[in-house]
Amino acid sequence: MKCTFLVRIIALVFCAGLAIPVRMAAQEQAKQRHYKLVDMGTFGGPQSYFNSLNLTDTFGFGTVFYNLAQVRNSQGVFVGFADTNAPDPYPAFCYVPDCFVTHAFQFRNGIKTDLGMLPGGASSAAFWINAKGWITGNSENGETDPLIAGLPEVRAVLWKGGKIQDLGTLGGSSSFSQALNDRGQITGLALNGIPDPFSFYYQFLYCLPFQICPPNATETRAFVWDEEDGIQDIGTLGGPDAFPSLINQRGLVAGFSYTNSIPDPNTGLPTYHPFLWEKGKGMKDLGSFGGAATASVNGLNERGEVVGGLDLPGDQNLHPFLWNGEKLIDLTAPPFAESGHGEAAWINEAGEVVGGADIPVPCSGSPRLVPRAFLWKNGVMRDLGTLAGTPASAANFINSKTQIVGFSFACDFSASTAFLWEEGSIVDLNTLVSPNSPFYLYWAGFIDDRGEIGAFAALPNGDSHAVLLVPCNENEASTEGCEGDTEDGIAVQGETSQRPNVVLPKNVRMMLQRRMGRIHRLYGFAVPRD
Repeated sequence: MKCTFLVRIIALVFCAGLAIPVRMAAQEQAKQRHYKLVDMGTFGGPQSYFNSLNLTDTFGFGTVFYNLAQVRNSQGVFVGFADTNAPDPYPAFCYVPDCFVTHAFQFRNGIKTDLGMLPGGASSAAFWINAKGWITGNSENGETDPLIAGLPEVRAVLWKGGKIQDLGTLGGSSSFSQALNDRGQITGLALNGIPDPFSFYYQFLYCLPFQICPPNATETRAFVWDEEDGIQDIGTLGGPDAFPSLINQRGLVAGFSYTNSIPDPNTGLPTYHPFLWEKGKGMKDLGSFGGAATASVNGLNERGEVVGGLDLPGDQNLHPFLWNGEKLIDLTAPPFAESGHGEAAWINEAGEVVGGADIPVPCSGSPRLVPRAFLWKNGVMRDLGTLAGTPASAANFINSKTQIVGFSFACDFSASTAFLWEEGSIVDLNTLVSPNSPFYLYWAGFIDDRGEIGAFAALPNGDSHAVLLVPCNENEASTEGCEGDTEDGIAVQGETSQRPNVVLPKNVRMMLQRRMGRIHRLYGFAVPRD
């Protein structure tokens, strides 16, 4: 297999392949709210997924793995995508790592609905839902890319009123949606017909590092789509390509763009910087820390503050950044290592930032540093700690109540456990669900202001499902899914039930290493492409 298509486009969290150990003892804490685990299930295949974009590290850049999406709206509708039992018809460029046909879905009131795909297409995925119930994502259309044999075309799509709409391209073969706001504006990337040997789309989907793409590759441009104007190219920072990550309710778009067409010797690509685009004002260059590459643009709030990761001079160290509306701020501060790597994953409306960064301690005898989840607030960077038995961690998302979710993991990625951090304590989410659940929660990617958590959980056979954790109220302690050792409806933490070892497939474990190492370089891995 040459590569996995959707993952190369979005580096999704579901790719977090991990060997899951027997449940560990919970961290010390008096009481925590219990959660009901709701399984999204599949369409007959082994896996299901959601866009832990907002997750979406599209092409490994930053909008899907970090970059988490609005995957559940105020009406309680959850969106994602799930495997069928049909093999992928494009084996050289599988849509998901296990090479099954995958369909977009919405989950409402316990009912999962297949959203379908464009005529002729095999696979589709739903990434984002707004308050109106509009859903954006992408779909194959049954055509193959004219430039690369065996590569399926994909199109940005909108599901509205039960119907799917192709949002089109800018003259090229494919497009890809990233985010959607409540005004019905969608941002994404689309190919045009202009040759570009450094095309973001082809470079990170198909071409190897430092290898120039075929000369007939075409430019990758950022777009904004709405019902009135359709798909519109929003320009670049002076280079040929731009890559959008997010759009807020004001219509501000954050992403990154080439600033020129001259390849840098450290990266093999032209320099690219983060941007903030506003209709009528164009694209603003947010600057850099002196490196040639922006590793990610992962978070955007309504105040127009942007977070992600920026390379230092030499492009060997990545630091978390905040654009506060006026200037770039390097968030690296004690107890984190100035020489280590780091990346900001999300920002809430209060300007609180979470992510992962190295601390100056070797990891399990390895000379590389330990990555740890952090909270940056009012100029202070706080280490959120780890769960017992796993010395490394990373935070993925923070809501308005300063509830933080992420994962705690072994230095070699052999183990991982989903966590919730609140009020100064980090908690194993597995201790907060029913002991009768067959699932092991290994990754938490999203938490809304109601406290509902989007996560990934493994079954004993290694299959991974998207799940939703819904807080139980004090009257539900005896209802199915909310049972457990409780006091007045509040779960008391302690030892959890023993569960069988769950080992996810090798290719899935490699996807986590690839995402952490090759793209974000947070944890010092350098995993080669397939």
